[in-house]
Amino acid sequence: MAYKEAGMNARILVTGGAGFLGSHLVERLLDRGHEVLCVDNFFTGTRGNVEHLIGHPRFELMRHDVCFPLYVEVDEIYNLACPASPVHYQHDPVQTTKTSVHGAINMLGLAKRVRAKILQASTSEVYGDPSIHPQVEEYWGNVNPIGIRSCYDEGKRCAETLFFDYRRQHKLRTKVVRIFNTYGPRMHPNDGRVVSNFIVQALKGDDITIFGQGEQTRSFCYRDDLVEAMLRMMATGDDVVGPFNIGNPNEFTIRGLADLVLELTGSRSKLVFRPLPSDDPIQRQPDISKAKQFLDWQPTVELRAGLEKTIAYFDELLGDAKAPLVNEAR
Repeated sequence: MAYKEAGMNARILVTGGAGFLGSHLVERLLDRGHEVLCVDNFFTGTRGNVEHLIGHPRFELMRHDVCFPLYVEVDEIYNLACPASPVHYQHDPVQTTKTSVHGAINMLGLAKRVRAKILQASTSEVYGDPSIHPQVEEYWGNVNPIGIRSCYDEGKRCAETLFFDYRRQHKLRTKVVRIFNTYGPRMHPNDGRVVSNFIVQALKGDDITIFGQGEQTRSFCYRDDLVEAMLRMMATGDDVVGPFNIGNPNEFTIRGLADLVLELTGSRSKLVFRPLPSDDPIQRQPDISKAKQFLDWQPTVELRAGLEKTIAYFDELLGDAKAPLVNEAR
């Protein structure tokens, strides 16, 4: 299906714009000639992710918490603001829920006032520990509403509800994408996500921690593919709403990921096994049929190639903290 990008010099707001994904989205929007207002409270995002853009004539950085209203004039809004890793969103679970729910209300209120098109970055976590595989958008999920991950799961589910209610009640032009595991440069080294964990542990020569026996599966999408999908989603006509699954449909076991990281880094790290955390999903794989149909999108970066780029980023970031590596592959 054809889609149409916003006109040149559109003014676009990206909340969470100093984060891992947000900063790359900001760069892509600037490359396309748009004016970009990057909003972040720097809880998990970092100024360093966008520092190289300061001074760009079409870039503006604002420190702001989306839990409070924002009064600006924009044409489009990408709402990415929310801690996305278990370590970060469980640090202050009440604030995590507020960020998802109050943040959605405030950004939808802004979109209503200025009649902007708005995209919600939702998550595969809305499916919980899924009982169907792979996950399709029509599946309502298997979610624990009172568990340690619920602040994120339920917050994002409520945000989706708000987006669809604002669309029905106020005729807003809304879009919703459900993001599956994504990785790449600018991930936080201590965010607790499996890709960054394994790479950092391997480069430092530490034991690689696997929860359970490593047989649980994930689907890893490289950041460039994910950002392209969001841009295509925003560019669709008003009749295309979602939610659409965005991720890599190729499924990998956690143990397989660990072995590949060891091979690519040449690390001597040992695998150690720990008990599986509460509510940790056993399987996670997106059905991306709708993204293929409506966005003409599917991932193009293979896991090995994406990991090589991510390892190079962490290799430079860690500097002297790395352990000496062996030359032979493992």
